[in-house]
Order: sequence, then C-alpha cells, then structure tokens
Amino acid sequence: MIYHEFAKFYDDLFDETLYDKWLEYTLRRTNRSDKILDLACGTGRLVVRLSRAGYNVDGADLSEDMLTMADQRAREADQQINFFQLDMRNLSELPSYDSITCFDDSLCYLSSESDLRQTFSQVSTHLKPGGSFLFDVITPYQTDEVYPGYMYNYQDEDRAFMWSSYASESVSHAVEHELTFFLYDGDKNAYDAYNELHKERTYPVDRYSQMLTGAGFSEIQITTNFGEDSFKNDVKRWLFECKKVN
Repeated sequence: MIYHEFAKFYDDLFDETLYDKWLEYTLRRTNRSDKILDLACGTGRLVVRLSRAGYNVDGADLSEDMLTMADQRAREADQQINFFQLDMRNLSELPSYDSITCFDDSLCYLSSESDLRQTFSQVSTHLKPGGSFLFDVITPYQTDEVYPGYMYNYQDEDRAFMWSSYASESVSHAVEHELTFFLYDGDKNAYDAYNELHKERTYPVDRYSQMLTGAGFSEIQITTNFGEDSFKNDVKRWLFECKKVN
C-alpha cells in the first residue's frame, strides 16, 4: 500500500500514552547531557519528547514517510532535531552517541538472527565507551500465546482498519500480522482497500543476552512493565538496558 497512509494510521491509532512511559524509562536511565539516537523513531513522538526534556537527540528510521511526519512534528514543537533515513543494520553515516534507544519492538521486525546480531554490533560501534543501549522486544509468550488468533477492528467516517495475527508456521517465536486498511474516496463514493503483511520474530531471553554480550555489551538488565517490575517469562514485553564495554 501507499506507506504514507500506513504511517498516518499508525500515528492516529497508536496509544500515545506508551510514549510517555518510554520517555520516563529513558529519563531514569540516562543523563540530560547525553547525546541520544532514537533508532526506528517512526513518526517522532518519543524523539520530540526527549528533545523537549532537554536532550540533544537525533532520530533515524527506514521509512521516508515516517520521517516526514517526524520532521513535521518536530517543527510544530519548535524542536531542532536531525533525522536520518537508514537501515538499522548499517549506521555507518552516524556519529557516536552516549545513549541509543530502540522501542516499540522495532528490533522484532528483523527477519533473522544474523540481522539482529549485525544491528547490535552497529549500535555498539556507535556508542561511546560506557554508553547505554535501551530497547524493548515482545516475548515468546506474546508470539506463542497472545498474538495467535488476535483480531482488532477500527472504523470511523472515512477509514476502517482490520488487524489479524497468526503464529508463523515456519519460524519459532514468530508471528504474522495481516493489516487491511479501507480509505474512503469521495470522488468514487467508495472505499479503497490496502493490505500489509507484517512479520515479527523474537527469541528466548538467554539468546538476547548471548547476542548482546557478543556485540560488546555488559551489565545487561532485563525488566518488564517499563522498568517497574523485575524480569518474568510470562509477560508481553521485555525491556533491556545494557552498557557498551569500555
């Protein structure tokens, strides 16, 4: 589909209060003097919040349409933010940062373990010694127990949205999301339909720790509930905080 339309749907339908929780999580684990990269920044809701909180922050995302919306949001908030369009597996054009964040299970969209290891390596390369990497992922409990059979529908005067999730038949701890959008076209007096297939994959917690250690990270801390609760297996999301080895 036209990705701009998905970006707008994403921005309109996503629970905005989650960005406040990611903000608070980041504020507790970084310093206001830190230079931060928000990786997979999407439409910029978190990166603008961080800038307003006094951070020197950059945003990066693969989607040009997402970044267009992020830049517009930053300008409307009167925040000076640099945005980069890039693949998280290659951060070579970026400088070094004190902290890098990557939330909203964005890392789970990487299709293979080698892609994830490469991304962890790139993040490590672009962190200053002792720098922090903060990210979240959905858990195997989410992919194996919660998502299969999940359905969500939304409709207003001009749009409708249908979301159905299925367990992957070929990959462990993976899920496929079928997204269908209906947009009203006044000229035709009819709805245009667009379809997207999104795939997410996650791993057992020990595998994440092994990959992070291999990429040069230490002091790996894993929590749930946006850092409020200690690690558990039967939760939907894990949050990781780790440090680049000096």
